[in-house]
Amino acid sequence: MGQRIEIPRYIKIAVDVAVRIHKGNLPEGVKLRGRSILASEYNVSPETIRKSMKLLDDTGVVEVCKGSGVIVKSKEKALDFINSFKDKETLGMIRGNIKSLLQQRKEVERQLNELNEKIIDYSYRFKNADLIDPVQIEIPDSCHIIDMSIGQSKFWHNTGSTILGVKREDKVYISPGPYWEFKEKDILLVVGDEGVLDRIKKYLENDN
Repeated sequence: MGQRIEIPRYIKIAVDVAVRIHKGNLPEGVKLRGRSILASEYNVSPETIRKSMKLLDDTGVVEVCKGSGVIVKSKEKALDFINSFKDKETLGMIRGNIKSLLQQRKEVERQLNELNEKIIDYSYRFKNADLIDPVQIEIPDSCHIIDMSIGQSKFWHNTGSTILGVKREDKVYISPGPYWEFKEKDILLVVGDEGVLDRIKKYLENDN
């Protein structure tokens, strides 16, 4: 369900007045009641009413006349204003949803990284226990996958193993994505079945 975006009070009042104009409750040519009366009706300050009327004046729905108050100007413009507000509200909801999904994705990625780090940490500390034991294998010089991404190499398809991390120089990069590019001397931390090490060596030595 889309997130609702909080709309300023003066805009809500402007929309409500526009709806009343469009429905004919406030006919064209009619003078609206004073700011203080409208402020009392909507339970807001006169300044909020002033901003609402200014918005409707700018869009041609009403005309603010100094000394004579606010005159209802156009039922048609009122409908245009209502439709414009609906479009902006929908766009605001979409933007709100995108922001929320990006935050969720960031949180999921953080949790995945934590879990991968725990797998590597536990497997190093309990090598003799019946837990996942990552295999370390270095990419040899002139290997055919150097400068190739994980996705391009189809590493899992070709070896049946999953890359948990990559050691490069003195850093360990956890859970590299499909766009990670292999470099000479990279040390891969991978998990798989009993024959995984032989398959990886065979794949890395293959010139294809």
